[in-house]
Amino acid sequence: MNLAPAWQISKENRMNSYAFTLCGTRCQALPSGALWLPEAGTLCVSDLHLGKSDRIARRSGVMLPPYEVQETLDKLADDIGATDPRQVICLGDSFDDLAAAGSLDRAMRLHLSSLQAGRKWIWIEGNHDPGPVDLGGSHLSQIEVGTLSFRHIATSATAEVSGHYHPKHRLAGRSRPAFVVDAKRIVMPAYGAYTGGLDCMSPTIRQLFGPRAIAILTGHKALAVPLA
Repeated sequence: MNLAPAWQISKENRMNSYAFTLCGTRCQALPSGALWLPEAGTLCVSDLHLGKSDRIARRSGVMLPPYEVQETLDKLADDIGATDPRQVICLGDSFDDLAAAGSLDRAMRLHLSSLQAGRKWIWIEGNHDPGPVDLGGSHLSQIEVGTLSFRHIATSATAEVSGHYHPKHRLAGRSRPAFVVDAKRIVMPAYGAYTGGLDCMSPTIRQLFGPRAIAILTGHKALAVPLA
């Protein structure tokens, strides 16, 4: 991995993001947990899990504040405003289940439609949302952008960007959602407001990466630390 200059992004996010090159494609890990590919004009987010509070209410009867959809879409609107992408990739588990996708209220559907307007929007199939939803955009199992392949769950392939595991890393006693990156792949943090996480050092995640892997912690500033 090599540090790369940052382009086409707001000054604040440029200063707080972490830039690197993966398999010849220049990338920026944004402090929000989104991945920005400046040369491709592509913004990628993973594991939004929209409608999780609705799904929990349906299955358990436990009522949670229904604000996670608004909070997640507002954060996404900020990243879209900062980068003005030509393409947005939602890297699977965008909805907590297919019923949650269908139950979005009219205001949230309009909010999402406004974010989609004027740009290509790709829904990658996840294990929570394995089929199409009636919300515009294209539905794919994976997509290639530049030298990189985008899919929901990591495989043995090189030059791969995936999500699914919701990695988190603990630093100074605080656990934060994190990208995990080495010379072959990226596993994205969960972007949604109501998502848990799996420690980056767990065998499930660690076995995917080489000894020089790094975690890029999200928060006010994207902070890279070695996993070794």
